[in-house]
Amino acid sequence: MNKKKEIRQQYFTGERSLFMAEDLKIYDTIFDDGESPLKESHNIELYNSMFKWKYPLWYSRDITAEDCTWFEMARAGVWYTDHITVRGALIEAPKNFRRCRNVVLENVDFPNAQETLWNCEKVNMNHVSAKGDYFAMNCKDMKISSFKLVGNYSFDGAVNVEIRDAKMLSKDAFWNSENVTVYDSFISGEYLGWNAKNLTLVNCTIESLQGMCYIENLVMKNCKLINTTLAFEYSTVNAEIRGKIDSVLNPSGGTIRADRIGELIVEKDKIDPAKTKIFCNDADCKKHGACA
Repeated sequence: MNKKKEIRQQYFTGERSLFMAEDLKIYDTIFDDGESPLKESHNIELYNSMFKWKYPLWYSRDITAEDCTWFEMARAGVWYTDHITVRGALIEAPKNFRRCRNVVLENVDFPNAQETLWNCEKVNMNHVSAKGDYFAMNCKDMKISSFKLVGNYSFDGAVNVEIRDAKMLSKDAFWNSENVTVYDSFISGEYLGWNAKNLTLVNCTIESLQGMCYIENLVMKNCKLINTTLAFEYSTVNAEIRGKIDSVLNPSGGTIRADRIGELIVEKDKIDPAKTKIFCNDADCKKHGACA
């Protein structure tokens, strides 16, 4: 491998200022007014540098960025880029990371994460926080830990996702997703998981109006449902719930175990009650004849 040339404390303006650059170590450098400064670049290391304008890293490969900053106008900053690692970054720009592969994000803050991480594959995230709607839409093969999100419609259409130790305030999270597993996390948001397939929640606390509905193969292990009403409508479910479920509506099949169910709504003209076994000590359940 060629020895990398070093660039230190430079100030670049103008379109494509380092177009097709290769084998560079860039330190303490500012990329200001001018689109696509590092478009089609390869084998680049960036340290304590700043992007202030649009499209800095498109069609790039083998990129490492440490302690760097994307300002608000560095929007759509990383698209069509493979093998990129970003550590210790503040990324204010929206619409970042689209159609990228082999992405590593560590200790990254996205205060304006609208439409961020779309259609990316093989993503590893650790200690990432984000605020914005439509985070991680249609991503595949993600591993996420120590994650914080404030934003609705997250992970829509995502496939093969593992999340650990997350706190998510997110309405309509995991819609249309497949093979998502969440461990040891807190999720608050209406309509959680609709139209998902193979959604698994382990040791999680959930707060959701009409959560976990229209799901094929919902698994919940050792979870708590706080202020969660009209749950499980038209879902096939295997749920083990600690404490109370406020209300359950028309599950399609499976098994539900809970300490108590406040209200069980079973409409025999819409579902077959015999397909779902419900285990609890709640008198309302027994009244409807749905408890095993």
